[in-house]
Amino acid sequence: MPLPRLDPAAYPAQLATKTARFKAAFADLDLPEPAVFASAPLHYRLRAEFRIWHHGAVFDYAMFDPDQPRQPVLMTDFPAADGKICALMPTLRAALLADETLRHRLYSVEFLATLSGDLLVTLIYHRRLDDAWEEAARNLAETLKIGLIGRSKGQKIVLERDWALECFEFAGRTLRYRQPEGSFSQPNGGVNRHMLGWARAQAAGLGGDLLELYCGNGNFTVALAPLFRQVLATEVSKTSIRAAAWNLEANGVGNVALVRMSSAEISAALAKGQQFRRLEAIELASYRFSTLFIDPPRSGLDPATLELARRFDHTLYISCNPQTLRDNIAALHQTHAITAAAVFDQFPYTEHLESGLLLRRR
Repeated sequence: MPLPRLDPAAYPAQLATKTARFKAAFADLDLPEPAVFASAPLHYRLRAEFRIWHHGAVFDYAMFDPDQPRQPVLMTDFPAADGKICALMPTLRAALLADETLRHRLYSVEFLATLSGDLLVTLIYHRRLDDAWEEAARNLAETLKIGLIGRSKGQKIVLERDWALECFEFAGRTLRYRQPEGSFSQPNGGVNRHMLGWARAQAAGLGGDLLELYCGNGNFTVALAPLFRQVLATEVSKTSIRAAAWNLEANGVGNVALVRMSSAEISAALAKGQQFRRLEAIELASYRFSTLFIDPPRSGLDPATLELARRFDHTLYISCNPQTLRDNIAALHQTHAITAAAVFDQFPYTEHLESGLLLRRR
């Protein structure tokens, strides 16, 4: 897919086209009219990654169009990125150009921002980083008031922290999240808040206990847990599990048990009584699950997880791939009806579209 052309005037029509395509794909599955949550047309991305393109004594930020992968597109600005990233880009470039230690064999730069104003920058090199680099990097981080990490092959130098802190108001609460560098977090912060709000509205009143698969850093877990008696949340990434544990404690959420297991493993434990050491501290018999919450990767649900979903009265499904979502919902159509739908435009000016469905057992 080529680099998108950002045109705020054309954005509403583009979103309408994507929404119409989504509705047509689900027309035979009795899709209710979906709620549509648009993105801000500019400055919506909280993450940005750039190659560093050296030419002579200077360099520029660069991206590459897949249609012309050998031709760099030099970037003086990136209007898709959060405003704080855009403001930092020229300042950081000037500071790096002024310091030979910091710019020598610099390969790429990654930015991670949050809605609450935190900034974390990762500088990636094609050389070994030494004490001189660390001293110069600490001075840079202090001057720019940012978190800073240095990476090279087999090396990671963290100056103070390797996470950005998110903080925002939600449903009468102030939610706080650590978002680790290199780990998944929602790239469009404004649309993520819409996703949390929609999911919470669907879950309100369901009661009972919640099983959440693919919980990541607890983005949805923190928001939804107060609506349920207790929650069992699973994730396979150690980094995400550690972040989720911090996020739950920081938000005073005490009714969630976290376990590092795949969806196939927890499905086997619940459906077949298969024993897993990581579940030894969990009393599965104490749970009375009413709702399954799933936010799977683009590949969608495996057969074991689909079979598990058939047993639940309610399933909240957040998807980043309409095609695998449609395949999964078609497989569940005999047992479950769609009672609510939404689309979330995390990635404006692209073909990608996130969506959410609430399924109720017939």
